[in-house]
Amino acid sequence: MIIFDEVINRRQTGSTKWDGHSLMGVPSEAIPLWVADMDFSIIPQVTAAINGRIAHEIYGYSLPSDSYYKSIQGWMQRRHHWVTEKEWIITIPGVVPAINIAIHAFTNPGDAILIQPPVYPPFANSVLGNGRKLIKNPLIPQDGGYTIDLQDFEAKIKDNDVKLFILCSPHNPVGRVWTPEELKSMADICLKHNVLIVADEIHHDLTFPGVRHYPLPSLGSAYCENTIVCTAPSKSFNLAGLQTSNVFVANPKLREQFFTLARCWGVGKVNAIGLVACEAAYTYGDKWMDEAMAYISANADYVRGFLAENLPNIKMAKSQGLYLLWIDCNALGLSPQELESFLLNNASLWLNQGYTFGDEGNGFVRLNIACPRSLLVKAMGQLKAAIDGSFGSKTKL
Repeated sequence: MIIFDEVINRRQTGSTKWDGHSLMGVPSEAIPLWVADMDFSIIPQVTAAINGRIAHEIYGYSLPSDSYYKSIQGWMQRRHHWVTEKEWIITIPGVVPAINIAIHAFTNPGDAILIQPPVYPPFANSVLGNGRKLIKNPLIPQDGGYTIDLQDFEAKIKDNDVKLFILCSPHNPVGRVWTPEELKSMADICLKHNVLIVADEIHHDLTFPGVRHYPLPSLGSAYCENTIVCTAPSKSFNLAGLQTSNVFVANPKLREQFFTLARCWGVGKVNAIGLVACEAAYTYGDKWMDEAMAYISANADYVRGFLAENLPNIKMAKSQGLYLLWIDCNALGLSPQELESFLLNNASLWLNQGYTFGDEGNGFVRLNIACPRSLLVKAMGQLKAAIDGSFGSKTKL
């Protein structure tokens, strides 16, 4: 039985999240609630599978087994009502490498690629770093959450002859789980203008109770033929350190182009331990996933309630999923750099800064809530004390 309230000491384990303070110039006492991994232990079946593989004592080049593919297909059908084929799945060491492969395989230097900021920083980095033209269709703040400007979406595609659209679904960092109508609207525009879609669906399992994620290809055969879907067990089951991702490419022509480049780059295989961990997670992880998201949803409710009662001008975006909260701190009147310094040095909180997600994120922070509630209680207390100490009471903020 996994107890999500259990505090597990992750220091001195080589954890980027917990041991990266000195490397990144962060005060050692700052609570790390930034990078997207969990502070929860995984289900025992994953640990047992890893231990069983380690006991063999030979760790040579490894291939996915039939049971590996079946575990992924079963998970997608059970959890997301998406029937897939084994042949569609390509193993890659990570979603970011997969996005870069797609950029090289399906666009040329100087081609335009569209993203929807504020969004996961490697999207823009991958476009610009590979010599492509970055086109932005910013999400629109609406009723405490975010929506898509579809008119601007199509205009940007037409005006810039966009070749590829990188979709974030669910959206990191704003927490939107897109509706079928929203997904179809974007996909139809892409089909109309011959724009390939690369869908980063790595957060697909992380929806709050009662909310459903729809894989884009599951909404129609035309979408399936025009979409490359990037997934991984890393966010869902806290397996990021095992470097194992699965890319779904139903279109055989696109699949051959993608895999040929992945093979040329030497990233068409994943490690032996990641394979067995992924298979065990997707085979036995349903109950754990449900319980984890119920706990995370309650954590989100706690933060929302705390801010509303104690810091009402600090606004948390409405979210349907993820374990990452998007919080608007613009009421503090600080520049992005001042906000970062204030949180680190006054509140002793290490959060992702909104400016890294694009200019649309200025004044925002991303808060990781996949942790024991007690850590969040401490963090919120430190935030309130720092703001009260520097700006006065909430009535003066």
